[in-house]
Amino acid sequence: MLSSEQDARYRMAPLPPPQTMKERILQTADKLFYLQGIRAIGVDTIAAEVGISKRTLYNHFPSKDALIAAYLERRFVAQRPSDKPPAEQILATFDSLERRFAAKDFRGCPFVNAVAELGPADRAVKKIAIAFKESRRVWFRDRLTELGVADAEALATQLVLLVDGSIAQDLVRDDPAMARAAKEAAKVLLRNAGVDVGGDAKAVKRGKPAPQ
Repeated sequence: MLSSEQDARYRMAPLPPPQTMKERILQTADKLFYLQGIRAIGVDTIAAEVGISKRTLYNHFPSKDALIAAYLERRFVAQRPSDKPPAEQILATFDSLERRFAAKDFRGCPFVNAVAELGPADRAVKKIAIAFKESRRVWFRDRLTELGVADAEALATQLVLLVDGSIAQDLVRDDPAMARAAKEAAKVLLRNAGVDVGGDAKAVKRGKPAPQ
């Protein structure tokens, strides 16, 4: 039984706004495209899953290409701001990857998957994919710049290669430990760049020795 106070809070809590039809279509397309493949899923399948006609779907998305672009833009989520030390943020990326790899519905990077399925000739898809990958590289670069790394641009590129490589290895091997291996490699790169990562993720830039 709820107390009177709990009951009052329950009755006063606002209901979440209902999903719009466009949001329902996009959410369904997101799930089907990611889990089963963009080429394998037609608009008929998406419309049937939502419980609408193709005409209704096309009222919100004029073509399958428009729906694909919206799906990828929906997946284009910026990194959350953090007040943790920059090196800890960098290494935490690989911890996050390991958790994602362990999920039963993990199917790799949706942007790489889309380019692989549709080919480089699909310029709209490739443009979104490149923008996403570059945003991740720039995020690494900015954290490395905060650490005072001399060649932050090059090291950022190396770190995104570790991210993408671990994703590919996990897809082949179905082994979340690939993220841990990539994290250890990232530590080596950071140490070589003058960052003291210590024995865990709590890392700080190595300072200059005090004058004698």
